[in-house]
Amino acid sequence: MPQINFFANTAFLGRYGARELAVSGVAGLFYLILSMVGYGLASGVQVVMARRAGEGKTDDLSRTFTNGAFLSLFISLCLMVLCLWMAPILFGLFLQNGEHALMSINFLYLRVWGLPFLMLTQLFNAFFIVIGKTRYLMVSSLAAAVVNILLDYLFIFGRWGFPEMGLEGAALASILAEVVALLVVLGFFYYKKIHAKFPVRAHLELDLPLIRRMGKVALPLVVQYFFSIGGWQLFFIYVEHLGEAPLAASQMLRSIMGMIGISTWAFAITCNMMVSNIIGQGQARQVVPLIKKVCTVSFGITLGICLVLWVSGPHLLAFYRDDAALVQLALPSLHVILISALIMSIATTVFNGVVGTGNTWVNLGMEVFCVCCYIAYCTVVIANMRLSLTWAWMSEFVYWTTLLVVATGYLFSYRWRGKKI
Repeated sequence: MPQINFFANTAFLGRYGARELAVSGVAGLFYLILSMVGYGLASGVQVVMARRAGEGKTDDLSRTFTNGAFLSLFISLCLMVLCLWMAPILFGLFLQNGEHALMSINFLYLRVWGLPFLMLTQLFNAFFIVIGKTRYLMVSSLAAAVVNILLDYLFIFGRWGFPEMGLEGAALASILAEVVALLVVLGFFYYKKIHAKFPVRAHLELDLPLIRRMGKVALPLVVQYFFSIGGWQLFFIYVEHLGEAPLAASQMLRSIMGMIGISTWAFAITCNMMVSNIIGQGQARQVVPLIKKVCTVSFGITLGICLVLWVSGPHLLAFYRDDAALVQLALPSLHVILISALIMSIATTVFNGVVGTGNTWVNLGMEVFCVCCYIAYCTVVIANMRLSLTWAWMSEFVYWTTLLVVATGYLFSYRWRGKKI
């Protein structure tokens, strides 16, 4: 859902103005960091829920979900306060263009109010994945996407009597889409009487030992995603120093990479859940064959998507903004992204398979190492040498190849066996 909303925002803002398109890249990434912290939390809770599901402990699964919701709400409020405090400091210090900084701050001051709704939706998504009801995710994502696209058109351009809000209109549309997504998953939870099989309301009391156990699994994932997207935030800050056109082109490229990542991350998080589930069933020997199968499917689908995007690349880029110079600037980098996406389809699946084993501190170590390699490359190539945008996006090769090597090495070391969560 965030990727679909992000695609709509980028497409409409590209038609609205080059500056709004460029700024949405920097400001949107800051919000993405916050949302991925929630995603890391939901992934950690999902690992625990999947283990309980594999053990057949329905009551414990319900208790885990309820306390995960308490934890998600608390963390979301903390992140909102952090964002309101940090955004002016961060953008004031690191962005060279003062107008870019002001627009980014105004965008985030509005956008951050959608975070509690998004984090609860992420937790519901994790729960539905664990119990095998993933079609509900499809419906909620579709509903949110439709709402987001419609409201983007109305709020950004000021159609049908609404005021013209530009970048802030995109923020408001995304917030309302996140509210709709949460309402839809809540509707399924009660309309389909899932609450009868999983009596979450019977466990409304805080279970601090359980929260600590979930926190122990989730904290490394939270820090991991913070590092991961934080590295990308630094990338966009460096690109902003190259000029408005490279920044706008990079925003279009990030949107395309997000579209490719929809299927990749779907397989990766499913692999995460399935690994935890079969370990809970006492079938640890099936972990490596399972991950190999998921990697094969993920790679095949990603290859098909990349071939289509390679052929249609110029038209797709022009869809964001009908600017021939901007399209030509972005096209070589698009080809780099499409090739690196093939590595990503395998690397992220193997990595999330390791997450499913419950060894999340190991995952954190892997992520920190890979992000450090990524940041070192970006600092040298973009900040110091100031090479072209294509060389800047070669950083994706550095990150995904490093992640693939370290995650595969750990998986085949079999040191993850016997982990209790």
